Amino acid sequence: MTERVVGIGAAAAAPGETEDTVLTIGPQHPSAHGALRLRLTLDGDRIVAAEPIVGFLHRGAEKLFEVRDYRQIIMLANRHDWLSAFANELGVVLAVERMLGMTVPERATWARTLLAELNRVLSHLMFLGVHPLGLGSAPPDLGVAERERLRWVMEEISGGRMHYMFNRVGGLKEDLPDGWLDQVDQTVAAVRRRLPDYEELIFGDPAFAERTVGVGRLDRETVLQYGVSGPIARASGVGLDLRRDDPYLAYGELEVTPVTETAGDCHARFRVLLRQVEQSLTLAEACAERLRELRGPVNQRLPKVLRPPEGHAYAWTESPLGINGYYLVSKGDKTPWRLKLRSASFNNVQALREVLPGHTVADIVPILGSMFFVVGDIDK
Repeated sequence: MTERVVGIGAAAAAPGETEDTVLTIGPQHPSAHGALRLRLTLDGDRIVAAEPIVGFLHRGAEKLFEVRDYRQIIMLANRHDWLSAFANELGVVLAVERMLGMTVPERATWARTLLAELNRVLSHLMFLGVHPLGLGSAPPDLGVAERERLRWVMEEISGGRMHYMFNRVGGLKEDLPDGWLDQVDQTVAAVRRRLPDYEELIFGDPAFAERTVGVGRLDRETVLQYGVSGPIARASGVGLDLRRDDPYLAYGELEVTPVTETAGDCHARFRVLLRQVEQSLTLAEACAERLRELRGPVNQRLPKVLRPPEGHAYAWTESPLGINGYYLVSKGDKTPWRLKLRSASFNNVQALREVLPGHTVADIVPILGSMFFVVGDIDK
């Protein structure tokens, strides 16, 4: 067996020998989905081996954490998964609050839970709208109106459309605007009314089923070996959900049942995503109802210079793409001595080396689309 790398001047195999082709896909420009490179070994158009090569978008966030104070690191943290900025901020402030032994006001806890679920819906709708379009199974405007309404709600409270910077150590930046909860209820109801259309346009399309059913199977054992989490893991029957299994914020007072499928293929992963949207809308409604009953502050007064005591803490959250973990080490200074980020996409993408072999090159599109990764969340 010989190996031929596709490129100028590639030589042919010797007579009587079979030949593998090494094909490089990407890296794409960051203005596209992201700079991820796949190194594929092909036998004809069949994938024999796959190696995801990351690092093209690496920004050194973990080192930058070490030279920013505890207020400034929130700005860095909310950018690695640019679809889930609020969830990213949340893990950092929870770790710092754990270091300080700080109790957050109850209204801030419920407001954070509400915003985390709205952010989850925003992230899921992007994948549900964009990737079926790449398979020719959805109209170009699927999800645009719903995402715009959700963005407007998030922008009204925070001032940002993507990078909210609304979390603070000890609570939230400021109180909820008058009438904002009414807007939340109306937006949640509007998005819920559209879910049957998603069901019909995506899962009711025979072409979508043909490209996704039985394609890109990820078994339970591989999920556990690679530390895959989030919707991808739950589509393979791994019912881990930190909102239920290690509750934080107000999740301990809410009913969260992990949304699971067992097929583990592309179709199951998209199915989990849609069902999770419905679940998050229900949780958001419950949070809004509770916030109408609560009174009091949404933050705490902090010293001008924040210096957590010497020690370490770990906080993990169930972010839209999976488990985000923040390991914080302090030496009593105004900046972290170390902040290690465990991002969901990094682990999830490594499983491509197990998922892609055995499929054809044409199957790469639905498989990559169903892995729900953001490249900044891989490269940090």
